[in-house]
Amino acid sequence: MRKILLIFILPFLLVILPACSLLDTADPKMDEGPAGSRYTAAAEKNNEKTNLEQVQLSGYSRKVGATLTSPKYRKFSVNSAFTVSGSIKNTQRLKSNYALITVHSAKGGIPDFKYLAPIKGGKYKQKVQLFDGKGTYKVKVSLPSEESKGYYYDLTEMEVTNVNPEVKRDILYTQNAYQQDLKLDSSVEGYMKRDGKVDLSGWIGNKNAEDLMIEMSKGTQVTKVMVPLDHGRFQSSLPLYFGKGIHTIKIMTPAENMANYYNQAAELQVDNTSDQTSQPVEFSKEYSERGYTLETPAASGGETDLDAEVKGKIDPNAPFAKETDTVFVQTKKGSLEAMYAIPVKNYTFDGKYYLRFGPGHYEVNVFAPEISSANTNVQHFTGIAHFSLENMNPNDGRYRLPSRGIQSDDPEIGRLSQKLMQGKANDKEKALAVYRFVAKNVRYDVQKLNQRSFAFDDSAIKTLHDKKGVCQDFSYLGIALLRAGGMEARMATGYAGQDHAWIEAKVDGRWMTMDPTWGSGYLQANRFIQNFTMKYFDPDPAEFKKTHTKSGIEY
Repeated sequence: MRKILLIFILPFLLVILPACSLLDTADPKMDEGPAGSRYTAAAEKNNEKTNLEQVQLSGYSRKVGATLTSPKYRKFSVNSAFTVSGSIKNTQRLKSNYALITVHSAKGGIPDFKYLAPIKGGKYKQKVQLFDGKGTYKVKVSLPSEESKGYYYDLTEMEVTNVNPEVKRDILYTQNAYQQDLKLDSSVEGYMKRDGKVDLSGWIGNKNAEDLMIEMSKGTQVTKVMVPLDHGRFQSSLPLYFGKGIHTIKIMTPAENMANYYNQAAELQVDNTSDQTSQPVEFSKEYSERGYTLETPAASGGETDLDAEVKGKIDPNAPFAKETDTVFVQTKKGSLEAMYAIPVKNYTFDGKYYLRFGPGHYEVNVFAPEISSANTNVQHFTGIAHFSLENMNPNDGRYRLPSRGIQSDDPEIGRLSQKLMQGKANDKEKALAVYRFVAKNVRYDVQKLNQRSFAFDDSAIKTLHDKKGVCQDFSYLGIALLRAGGMEARMATGYAGQDHAWIEAKVDGRWMTMDPTWGSGYLQANRFIQNFTMKYFDPDPAEFKKTHTKSGIEY
């Protein structure tokens, strides 16, 4: 717990608390339509009945030459807000450039609201919003000490009655907000009612900062979310995780010269009208160590219709950032698993993945590739984020939709598939057209096999462009073309003298085998001999089993 030091040099000494509000130079608008006029009239009527005593200033006012030009009375009524303004002659000796205004609600149970009003040219002016609707408030104006930074002496205190029941609240800012030049857009208010999510946007002066931290709480429930900065600008839509009721949101800016440390700069409240709750995304320690910022999704536990987006960026200075060209998404529904590769370009990634196993609950993991200089056919991944999703789509598309390495939704794949299948009478003819194209246009990559130089971005598109590959690459391209043409297809894995992969396509209600790798030619003296054959298109199952042993299916 933070210790508060009190030094009683003069009466009414105070210490700055963290939350204060930025200056609003505009006078408060008392009349806002007929209702506003009614409350303004009610406040004036109260004042007519009240003995309006002149405000009294403390002895410290004479020491620093301070006056209070507004308000003029010790006890009065207002419609929601009023202005505090004054002047100070001897500002050169003050240890701070801000006047402190503290607002306390007589209802209790709500923390005081504090404003820091900048002192400029010996003057200060601050709109004061009575933040909890109708009721009585104690408002204290304090001026900086001449002896020590962070200490204030009381100038005056007043009792103010708000006749307006509407809850209006300013954004609380700390002195850190001034130092970081934090500004929130006009669409962000200190108190807002929202249905399920809140949009936060603004900017800070530090254009080199990479992110902000947003702390959201409701009672004892607390979560923290990282929001990326783009040249000081931020814009994010955040779920109100904890269901119906008031969510307190604190905006934290990065501390200078202290990595992974953030200071509070602003605070606001959002009244969530939705009963729906959600959970924050879970992050591993590698998430920050590898420099990842996940922008989408913002929460765990949402609903989607078949597909979803993952979006984020990688710190260019983080370990392996330059070598990372792909991140991976794994979806799990019970014992069923699927992987998706999301390309990384200019240290950013934004891609779609599918919930292919029908409706229901899915656990989703985001993985960073483990970068190694050694060539290997075993790839390793590091988990950086975990969340869940509910798929509301009733269809099972495990053999029709894109998956890792199988970009059947890519426009180039789609055009080629359409060209190959055009005019074909049935699915078997379509499958044969794909088999012929892959087997005749892709050369077996002997060097890749010998050097075990498998890459994280191996895929149908890469195979189509390079026109070479090993068995998985042949299969990636064939399956992508089949799925793009509306056919069901899957990768069979097993053994054929060594680890091997081939294709199974759904034709006339049965799973038909096709192995375009073996159909393309053969190896002789460690060299590929191109020699197209139909032998491995819909082969006799008994003959095929003599050379191929199936061990599983990859989705």
